[in-house]
Amino acid sequence: MQTNMNQTKWYDRIWAAFIFFTRLPFWRLHEPPKECYKTVVEHWPLAGWLTAGLMAATLFFASMYLSYMVAVLLAIVVRLLVTGALHEDGLADFLDGFGGGSDRERILAIMKDSHIGTYGVIGLILYHLLLAAILVSMTPIMAALTILAATPFARMVTAELVMMMPYARREEEAKAKLIYRKMDLWACASLGVQGLLPMAIFLWITHISWEMVIFIPCLIMYFLYLLIWNKIRGYTGDCCGAVYLIVELTVLLVICALNPILDSPYDQWAITKEVFSFLNL
Repeated sequence: MQTNMNQTKWYDRIWAAFIFFTRLPFWRLHEPPKECYKTVVEHWPLAGWLTAGLMAATLFFASMYLSYMVAVLLAIVVRLLVTGALHEDGLADFLDGFGGGSDRERILAIMKDSHIGTYGVIGLILYHLLLAAILVSMTPIMAALTILAATPFARMVTAELVMMMPYARREEEAKAKLIYRKMDLWACASLGVQGLLPMAIFLWITHISWEMVIFIPCLIMYFLYLLIWNKIRGYTGDCCGAVYLIVELTVLLVICALNPILDSPYDQWAITKEVFSFLNL
């Protein structure tokens, strides 16, 4: 028996997003109606606040006791454990499908196959090497702040795929056995707040120019949208996961390129003071 979406509580939809996008046992505390899982994309950035927070905290505090490279790798491992490598699985399937498929049916069939191929393996290795290299190039506090801003923002941008094109398969063929619903005006506004608020705080604290940080990732998302539309005429969950990771990596690359030099203790202390100044407001 299906539940009418209007009969569900507002927190059911948020709870469904945390259950869907993490492997933390939220379901033990409360199990929302199945219909709520159709709205999980609307709270995708909010779930990112949690995953990014755990990753950033691991990186920052581990760097106090371990070498910075080890701290970065631990932070990546924590994110993989918390999310269950959900998005990385999507990236691997996306690369295998679009790299090895010649037409729409073949691409969708490859993406649905649980086996990983050459494109997926190489893509995941290069992605994580680049992610680690970017974070290592920043100071611990700058890397932590960047993670907190980049993850929700990239998820907000990627969520627009649901609005820009239809689902590429039938609902019964979907891996999760559901199709995300189109967002109404209220859901879009909520999504914008979830994604833009952490980024706005980050830009205010670090004084990094906002134009490239906002524009370039959105441009990359648009090019990926064109690729997906031209190849399969619709999105899949794997496409969403892959686009999110690529957009997030783009945000990190742009911030890394624009990042002010923080080699001196004075510069690092200046950023730290900005953070505590904001938290005291």
